[in-house]
Amino acid sequence: MRAIARKLGRSPSTISREIRRNSATRGGDFDYRAITAQWHADRAARRPKASKLANNPALRDYVQDRLAGVIATSDGIAFDGPVVVWKKRRAVHRQSRRWSSAWSPEQIAQRLKVDFPEDPTMRISHEAIYQALYVQGRGALKRELSACLRSGRALRLPRERARNRGKSLVGDALMISDRPADVGDRAAPCHWEGDLILGLGSSAIGTLVERTTRFTMLLHLPRMEGHGKTKSIKNGPALAGHGAEAVRDAIADTIMELPAHLRRSLTWDQGAEMAQHAQPRIETGLDVYFCDPQSPWQRGSNENTNGLLRQYFPKGTDLSRHGADELNAVAHALNTRPRKTLGWQTPAEALERLLKQDKMDGVATTG
Repeated sequence: MRAIARKLGRSPSTISREIRRNSATRGGDFDYRAITAQWHADRAARRPKASKLANNPALRDYVQDRLAGVIATSDGIAFDGPVVVWKKRRAVHRQSRRWSSAWSPEQIAQRLKVDFPEDPTMRISHEAIYQALYVQGRGALKRELSACLRSGRALRLPRERARNRGKSLVGDALMISDRPADVGDRAAPCHWEGDLILGLGSSAIGTLVERTTRFTMLLHLPRMEGHGKTKSIKNGPALAGHGAEAVRDAIADTIMELPAHLRRSLTWDQGAEMAQHAQPRIETGLDVYFCDPQSPWQRGSNENTNGLLRQYFPKGTDLSRHGADELNAVAHALNTRPRKTLGWQTPAEALERLLKQDKMDGVATTG
């Protein structure tokens, strides 16, 4: 069997299983029947073949709800988002996207093991979900649900694309090389990464991501009065809403909602919106560090989260139309979505677990 495996380029265990499955044993030996084996192979390859999603309504409902469910705040306030017409092709570039729960097929497949640990019928691979969306005739999921995928593509495409970005420098800044070594190990949930995502007409939304749990908070940056009507004043406030003063105040207001031990440092890209970075350091006790030029990977968690947020806030759309409640709903959707890097826990669950652990450690120390 090993000699056969070497010639065929297969594992010896594969050859062993093939012989064991298709052998007659009445004489006491394994008598391999090639004709019988070929008949079994042809029968197993017959199509169309009913998929798990078509035969299991509970599994199909679970997948559809996590893929295309309505997003809502933690208080249960639902938001439908913009009305989007399905055009049967990828038509999401610089247009509104459908808002949904938007779990990826891999997140759905892995979370099934967590939610139904003892139910083997509630299992499906992520590839089977992709097949149900992209391959005609599978009959389980509607093709328009592919708009709920992060890419929004109606067809599968290669992913070998890269983009580089560069921003202006910020003076008098603490660089990432000055950051303490304990920030890099992600052991404590108190270090954050931040950035802006930009939209049409210089609209913007601020993002804050906790490095350990990937917990996300969004900064509402509404346009100031007079935007688009009066000329901007030189060295005056940025009417677009994401000037240095607006970003400074938004960071301070949002981060102060957290306990003091959860706000120790913030790592940001080098952008002019952080020109007043010294003020949040004084008001909140938050140490602000800056990445090297054109080095977005130094804020990897934030860059990844910004990519997830483009599901709801595509490039080329007006981000100023979204209110604070809508931003909270989107943040809640991300914080209740399982993440592979967290062992398929949600960021909210991971943060709650660490907070409980810190509380127990504090009680034990006091005792």
